[in-house]
Amino acid sequence: MKKELRLQTLEKLDQMSSEEFKRSTSLLHDHLFQLPEWKQANTVALTMSRGKEVPTMPLIEKAWQQGKTVCVPTCFPKTKEMTFYEYTSKTKMISRYFGLSEPDPASSAAVHKEAIDLMIVPGVCFDQHGYRIGYGGGYYDRYLADYHGVTLALCLSVQQVAHLPAEPHDIPVSIMVSEKGAFYQQ
Repeated sequence: MKKELRLQTLEKLDQMSSEEFKRSTSLLHDHLFQLPEWKQANTVALTMSRGKEVPTMPLIEKAWQQGKTVCVPTCFPKTKEMTFYEYTSKTKMISRYFGLSEPDPASSAAVHKEAIDLMIVPGVCFDQHGYRIGYGGGYYDRYLADYHGVTLALCLSVQQVAHLPAEPHDIPVSIMVSEKGAFYQQ
């Protein structure tokens, strides 16, 4: 079922016109920047977006303008773990896991989990309880198991479904932000 939902959602995103996608993601960004959780965060963790994912470069640039530290994960397939590294305009990026753009661990400073105030969790689709279907690697669920900061998902309306099959290891996000606003989970 997860595989079908992932494919259906990716198809809906592909069908959005580039104008509609730009307009919706711009509204989503505006809603995010108004949140107290964004304003109060000193260190923001996120992934480098690609394709029809909500663009994260505008978030990175806004965070830098506001003096925030930005960190981006690097995945380690052998151990099935990920580590976040500080991301600056000078960070050397590599592509190793799943074609993602990741900081080169040899040239970046690792950021400890406790230092991350706001974790922007990627995903393909989300339900009203904050559960998500990602890309299938399980990296975030493992990382979030003992993360105590704020978790947030950026999800356009076409990425939202009524209910997802949650498994015991699935960790819901606490805030979802779409082009229609921000929604807090209980």
